[in-house]
Amino acid sequence: MSTVDEIKSRLDIVDLVSESGVQLRRSGRNHTGFCPFHSNTKTPAFVVWQETGTWKCFGECNDGGDIFKFVMKKEGWDFKEALRHLAQKAGVELQQYSPQQKEQAEANENLRTLLEEVALFYHQQLKTPAGKNALDYLREKRGLSDETIEAFTLGYSPQGWDTVLKHFTERGHTEQDLMDAGMLSENDSGRRYDRFRDRLMIPIRDARGRMAGFGARTMDPEGIPKYLNSPQTDIFDKSRLLYGLDRAKKAIRTQDQAVIVEGYLDVITPHQAGFENIIAPMGTALGEDQLRLIKRYTPGNHIILALDPDAAGQKAILRGLDAARKSLDRETELKFDARGYLRHEARLQADLRVAKLPDGLDPDQVVLRNPDEWVEVIKNAKPIVTHVMEALAVDRDIDDPKVKSDIAAQVLPLIADLPNPIERETFRQQLARMLKVDERALIGGKAQGKRVRNRPSLRQKDAQKTASQPQVAGVAVVHPSKKIEEYCLGILVRNPDLLYRLDRALQEFSLHALGDEDFGYTENQILFKVVKDSLEQDVLDADEYVSQNSPEALEELMQKLLAETEGLGSVEERLLEEALRGVIKLRRMVLSDSLNQLRFFQEEAQEKGDVGSSYQESVMKHTRMLRTLDEAQRKLSLRRLG
Repeated sequence: MSTVDEIKSRLDIVDLVSESGVQLRRSGRNHTGFCPFHSNTKTPAFVVWQETGTWKCFGECNDGGDIFKFVMKKEGWDFKEALRHLAQKAGVELQQYSPQQKEQAEANENLRTLLEEVALFYHQQLKTPAGKNALDYLREKRGLSDETIEAFTLGYSPQGWDTVLKHFTERGHTEQDLMDAGMLSENDSGRRYDRFRDRLMIPIRDARGRMAGFGARTMDPEGIPKYLNSPQTDIFDKSRLLYGLDRAKKAIRTQDQAVIVEGYLDVITPHQAGFENIIAPMGTALGEDQLRLIKRYTPGNHIILALDPDAAGQKAILRGLDAARKSLDRETELKFDARGYLRHEARLQADLRVAKLPDGLDPDQVVLRNPDEWVEVIKNAKPIVTHVMEALAVDRDIDDPKVKSDIAAQVLPLIADLPNPIERETFRQQLARMLKVDERALIGGKAQGKRVRNRPSLRQKDAQKTASQPQVAGVAVVHPSKKIEEYCLGILVRNPDLLYRLDRALQEFSLHALGDEDFGYTENQILFKVVKDSLEQDVLDADEYVSQNSPEALEELMQKLLAETEGLGSVEERLLEEALRGVIKLRRMVLSDSLNQLRFFQEEAQEKGDVGSSYQESVMKHTRMLRTLDEAQRKLSLRRLG
């Protein structure tokens, strides 16, 4: 039995919910009460199933899950915190961190402390005569106030080769400490010296506000490179960091919008002007890891790219499209990869747009010139496909048939990659109007070119077989839906790349994409998130990512899922059909149970004289959804017969 299952077997969900302050009353084999997650004192729409150890609210929040989900939602904890709490409550011993893991965590914390000291040292140097040139640059040329300089702890690294080396070794730090923190470089002869010299120093922090490294701009007009970042360290990974996110995340969440710019000062200057939802990547490439990080703070996943004109112009687009065709899953150093961004947008279910900046101006220059102009720039941001269309048409003769064909050849593959059929149709119509051609010429015409797969090729992975676990007295009754959840999840764990195709197949049946809400058990939700995350990164193969990033506490469940789906083989089409059939069956089963419960609530309310029951609308909605699922199930059966 897994640790999670053992905890569930030892704890009674009715007792747990009751202890939290929810007053439950028995209703047949269930328990009902008022939901603790929203205000409601009229209709008890919160149901707890003691046998299966699950709960669901049929009211405003429309949420549900098991004991883990309840505690996580009630206390605002993540899975690890809920696991520790419930394990202690159930008397289940959890596997402790290894000595190596503890040692690494302590080492990282020491590095962050050292970097905080270095950042303060650089900040103090800015106020010395040696730092006057850098300070004047910030004040006069970049328009920053002393308050902003102070808030962002901007600093200056002196010209000497060993200023930092001497200062911090004299205070008890070793050369190796400074090397590990990325503050020193080493030549071929083994001599160590300051990595940053005569540079404007910009501290870089992670999303939690902890020091990670530095960005440094040379103050020498002839200095090369112009910008120099900290090297890769245990705490500085530029592919997983976004400058300014620690300060911007609150505004991003409040405005439900994140604006991405290219430079550090393109972040700082708008912040000074009150535009605080702005962040920047560490380099010229914006990867999926960074976009996934942004997604945590944008409820509606609204992301705007405010790139420099030369980064999002025609030449950059053409380079990006060409590179994307050659290697869709390889990280590039291109500033604008339209096809890559569209892929990210689909996988992340985000709304990714491009803001067109005035020619020759960076974001900070626009803000300094006229803050209202910046507001309009962001307001007028356009979908990626629209931006590409317009950029490719600049200074070109649209009446020339070869130009029409060339633009269509560049844009149509982008449109074809869109998962939403309405979006595909809309953009085809838009392209046809711009090119002044019949839309039918774009559908099946040679201009569309050869379709490029935007998913990696099928990968096979041998799963380690595990023996089925014996039943133990006290384990809650397993609802049939849990088995179907695990079956569908097992297919995706075995082949994560299927998720993207599965979502598109569901949309073809007028069904929404697979989401966390489809899984009623927290451990399944956690693994499903890992599967989704595997498609939102470019570092590892998806299946390898799932294997490496699944919580240790769920390793037994992982092996169980792989073992149970091993007999399906590796034919992608068969796996896709099985997953699609399983999801439809799962949703129908859960929806039927919910509908029965809603009808019970409705009858109960009517008995109390509530003729205009608040459950009536929900009953009708569930009924319509059931019909949609039944129709999808019928079409799928016909497809199989055909």
